[in-house]
Amino acid sequence: MTGVQTCALPILNGSDIEDTGAASLSEALMINTTLVEFGIGYSAMGSEGIPSLIQALKSNTTLTKLDLGHNQVNASMATQLSEVLKTNTTLTQLDMCWNKIGIAGAKALCEALKSNTSLSALNLNFNEIGNEVAALFSEILKSNTTLKQLDLAGNCIQERGAAQLIEVLKTNNTLMELNLNGNMIGFTGIALFCEFLKTNTTLTALRLYGHDSGDKGAVLFSESLKTNTTLAVLDLGCSNIRERGATSLSEALEINTTLTKLKLKNNNIGATGAASLSQALKSNTALTQLCLNYNKIGGTGAISLSEALKSNTTLTNLDLGCNDIGETGRASLSEALKSNTTLTELKVW
Repeated sequence: MTGVQTCALPILNGSDIEDTGAASLSEALMINTTLVEFGIGYSAMGSEGIPSLIQALKSNTTLTKLDLGHNQVNASMATQLSEVLKTNTTLTQLDMCWNKIGIAGAKALCEALKSNTSLSALNLNFNEIGNEVAALFSEILKSNTTLKQLDLAGNCIQERGAAQLIEVLKTNNTLMELNLNGNMIGFTGIALFCEFLKTNTTLTALRLYGHDSGDKGAVLFSESLKTNTTLAVLDLGCSNIRERGATSLSEALEINTTLTKLKLKNNNIGATGAASLSQALKSNTALTQLCLNYNKIGGTGAISLSEALKSNTTLTNLDLGCNDIGETGRASLSEALKSNTTLTELKVW
């Protein structure tokens, strides 16, 4: 017997689909039994387009991934969608990033999560929600046992919100990925996360890009990484980390055996910081991706990392873009690639 075939429709980003086109797509979704992924972004839909697509979800039983990002979805539309989510049992991934659902729309979605048992990934990045969203999800995560990935970047979450999320994560055993990029949790929020990571055994990815915690924050993360045994992805980009912070993180990498991806984009670790990380890469056997673009490491820093590449056997992805490494740095990296057998992606633009 041949199994049922499924398909994914490419995301229709930048499309000129209007309400009439959305209505036609909705009719198809009501009867289609093979489509599992559907996305439409930057569309020309008006006040009727998104609601018609939402209506289709009431009868659709195959769609597992829905991307409605960048569509001017408002609180009313989010409320309509939340009603569907209360009974829908097939949708596992929902992307609502860069819309305007506000706090009212977030409240409605959180209410739906009290009964929904299928959604495992929710993206609400940049939705003009505000600090209150942290309190809402803190309450939901006390009982929800299906949500594994939560993206709340760019929603003005502050220190109090971070503290609320951390407190519930101490007992929640299902959420594995949390994105708080571009919020305002401050050094206090960073410190709370670092203390939390020392004992947490559930979270595998934490994204905190844009939190100006500096070297002090990096030192705290270093201490956490020395004992944490589950975190695999850490984004500390644009955090004002300098040489001291990079050196501290390097010390942790010499001990840590679980972190596979470290993003330090747009900091200022310099050549000295690069040298410290290079030393760590000579003994670290877990890290596969390292992002160091926009860090002013120069040619000297590139030379240090080249030495590490000659012996490192786990790193597959290294981003050194926009570091002014010059011809000397590029030549050193080229030489290292002659003996390195694991790196598959290198960026030096």
